[in-house]
Amino acid sequence: MAYRRTERVEARLSASRERILAAALELVAEHGYAGCSVAAVAERAGLATGTVYRHFPAKADLVAEVFRTASQREVDAFTRAAALESTTVEKVAAAIETFASRALRAPKIAYALLAEPVDPAVDAERLIFRRAYARVIAEAIAHGVHTGELTWQDPEVTAAALVGAIGEALVGPLASGTPAPTAELIAFARRALGMTGAEQ
Repeated sequence: MAYRRTERVEARLSASRERILAAALELVAEHGYAGCSVAAVAERAGLATGTVYRHFPAKADLVAEVFRTASQREVDAFTRAAALESTTVEKVAAAIETFASRALRAPKIAYALLAEPVDPAVDAERLIFRRAYARVIAEAIAHGVHTGELTWQDPEVTAAALVGAIGEALVGPLASGTPAPTAELIAFARRALGMTGAEQ
């Protein structure tokens, strides 16, 4: 007869996994990925190192899950900010402002998500989430083109270029602790969308 885990065992395993992820997120927020060793995570979570490895067979698996969890929170905030506005330019501006302000409030984890050297598995996740940010912007641009708010452009190309430029522009401030150039990023986005002068 095959062994089946009881609900109590499943609940305990789930609770352990959540403790591990919470501890890893805290460590990344404090020290970046470099400070997120399996031993440090186990100590922070109050668990044995072997317990961490039971849930995440390698550090890369743990870090990739931390990246997915943290990145999804940021994508959700980015998406909500854009959804609250009516015009394309307002949507893009709100998304940029939200992204930059959240990054500056938690610079270590923002830098880790954007640029810190990591395992190839995490780099792959980075690409997935860059596409998720770009999709939000592309949908807003496509709507703007459809309604005549914007001149014709390829929404996916413009969105990908904007997401790349915004991320790159924030790396320096996050690494050095200087203020984010949010106003300049919004002005840049408006120009990229084809809005100039009074249209801005």
